[in-house]
Amino acid sequence: MSNTFESKKVIIAGGSTGIGLATAALLVNEKANVTVTGRSAAKLADAAKANPGIQTAAMDSNNRKELDTFFSTQGGIDHLVIALSGAKGAGKFADLSLKDLREGFEGKFWPQLNTLQAALPYINKGGSITLITAISAISQAPGVSGLAAINGALELMIPSIAKEIQPLRINAVSPGVVNTGWWDFLPADAKADTFETYASQTPVGRVGEPGDVADTILFLMRNGNITGTVIRCDGGLAL
Repeated sequence: MSNTFESKKVIIAGGSTGIGLATAALLVNEKANVTVTGRSAAKLADAAKANPGIQTAAMDSNNRKELDTFFSTQGGIDHLVIALSGAKGAGKFADLSLKDLREGFEGKFWPQLNTLQAALPYINKGGSITLITAISAISQAPGVSGLAAINGALELMIPSIAKEIQPLRINAVSPGVVNTGWWDFLPADAKADTFETYASQTPVGRVGEPGDVADTILFLMRNGNITGTVIRCDGGLAL
């Protein structure tokens, strides 16, 4: 596949904010035909206003009927990025609510797979799929066993899926701590303190920004010789 994105059709599921939106902005600058999806019509409207050229579609990625209808109207897709995520599943295991962990799977694991299955028949030969996981899959840090289960499960599936869907390509980008709205469950001062702590523990000396991860996503989309791979974009946090 050509390494240019001009006129290529790209769908970014979960692209109304954060990493997904940063990826959409880069692709629009490269003249791609970009559609971002999300559940919040208001967030999608804000995304489109801030980034002229982005198309939007409101849907619930847990709703297979909505997904099937959407993808059936899209025609051939060149690249699919799945940035869907939830905010539950963290906490030390002894105190971890298994109800919250189930909701964490419902917020990320199942919507990502649901979207992938629904989109597969419509992705062009030579196309690519990129999932967004998280460094919790391998970090072995206290308090992330639930997140590790969610993200690790996605990562373990990727090599097998890559062999099944060839010549389509599928990869994942695994971010570390990134300055996105995912952290907004914390008060502003606690969020700043948390980022400062992580920055001090990270070899690059800072937390990530959405654009860091977006650059990595575009690399995987562009490079037609990579599949079945997880690339860590964590500033060395997992070292």
